[in-house]
Amino acid sequence: MGIIAWIILGLVAGVVARMLVPGRDRQGLIITFILGVAGALLGGFIATEVFHVKGIQGFFNLSTWVCAILGAAVLLIGYNMITSRRSGSRVGRR
Repeated sequence: MGIIAWIILGLVAGVVARMLVPGRDRQGLIITFILGVAGALLGGFIATEVFHVKGIQGFFNLSTWVCAILGAAVLLIGYNMITSRRSGSRVGRR
């Protein structure tokens, strides 16, 4: 799959992951898209290397989309945890 296809997949996966992850959205669309692209790459890597899934080649393959969305959701949850700690520590200092 080409880099343009991974970017498109990541953009869509980021938006879908943002809808699936509960809580308040503190980030904008740019951060969501960046996390989506990174999550698509992370999900594809994990599925290929750890779970030995060989079907992460096609753009229209269901396993490709599931892995990309799960990877984006994991990164989005991590981002929300990190930013909520930072904002919580600032409130306590005032």
